[in-house]
Amino acid sequence: MNLHEYQGKSILKSYGVAIQEGVVVDKAEDAVAAAKKLTESTGTEWYVVKAQIHAGGRGKGVVAETGSHGVVLAKGIDHVEEKVKGILGGHLETAQTNGKGKLVSKVLIAQDVYYPGESATAEFYMSVLLDREQGKNVIVYSTEGGMDIEHVAEHTPELIYKEFIDPRVGIQGFQARKIAFNLGLSGEAFKQMTKFVVSLYNAYDGIDAAMFEINPVLKTSDNKIIAVDAKVTLDGNGLFRHPDYAALRDLTEEDPTEVEADAAGLNFVKLDGNVGCMVNGAGLAMATMDIIKLSGGNPANFLDVGGTANAERVEKAFHIILKDPNVKAILINIFGGIVRCDRVAQGVVDAYKNIGTFPVPLIVRLQGTNAEEAKKLIDDSGLDVSSVVLLQEAADKVREVLA
Repeated sequence: MNLHEYQGKSILKSYGVAIQEGVVVDKAEDAVAAAKKLTESTGTEWYVVKAQIHAGGRGKGVVAETGSHGVVLAKGIDHVEEKVKGILGGHLETAQTNGKGKLVSKVLIAQDVYYPGESATAEFYMSVLLDREQGKNVIVYSTEGGMDIEHVAEHTPELIYKEFIDPRVGIQGFQARKIAFNLGLSGEAFKQMTKFVVSLYNAYDGIDAAMFEINPVLKTSDNKIIAVDAKVTLDGNGLFRHPDYAALRDLTEEDPTEVEADAAGLNFVKLDGNVGCMVNGAGLAMATMDIIKLSGGNPANFLDVGGTANAERVEKAFHIILKDPNVKAILINIFGGIVRCDRVAQGVVDAYKNIGTFPVPLIVRLQGTNAEEAKKLIDDSGLDVSSVVLLQEAADKVREVLA
């Protein structure tokens, strides 16, 4: 589950991580009051107005309706409302958004922490995530923070450092000091960075996060270390331990079809292909998508119906898949272990009849418990359904219907 910047920063602050302070607003007329409140608490007289969407590259992104960037500087309180109006309610297009961009429903009015006229600052990159190959958490960091970190990783990978942390013992003091040393810090900035790193890791571990990305981490002219941005992704499997964080989910930032599928208990991910998939089990789903690709098609989705493939569940899955206008065929590939194939077949027949006229070819492969009975049910249904036995037959049928 992704969080907005202002939400992530609030969590970081609760763990002792120094952040760029800010006030979030969803109405332009509230901008001046928010800026005044920020000035009272921080003393700032310049403000940074930031679009709050679940996408990176906001600083380089452009609001389609106004031409404003997604992150802009307001040089004084008299300019704040104007800058907010240039972003709020518009669609921000970045390298990580599709189509007409993402609607900006909130903006963060943040303090300017760069101290205009001062030059003794530095920007670093830092993220925390799980390295599955080593079975350890890892802090990835670099002296080259800012908007072009992807360019750094591609062209100068030697400037990217990694510190692996055993989750059983947590981060150790020498590791935090090593990170501060590799970032070229000394004196007060060195001490502040070690504190920052420990607090950041403890926050990552404490909230069951899947990823933290702070870009940039700023060293100010007076040697403070501050998180200027915060991209936080929570592990959905750990949300039952954090109901207060689960409530931070912004459904408007997610694909509506995926939200609907999640509410129905279906594991669904929308893709860009032309063949809809309905499968039980993640491994079989991946194999099914591979065979579709090899047959000349492209999977339009990942959809795992799980162990309960009754008529209601199958019909819901059909409706979700068919919302994609690019779908030209649907392949059902079910292995009956816990679930009996004949029950799945009956569910497919009932769902097909409930839908009425089926708009695309339907290919069904059911193998496992009661597979023969299932195929007979499909074949005797009188419906326009292609029933196959082998996976290769399914691939051949996909190729045939797409020709």
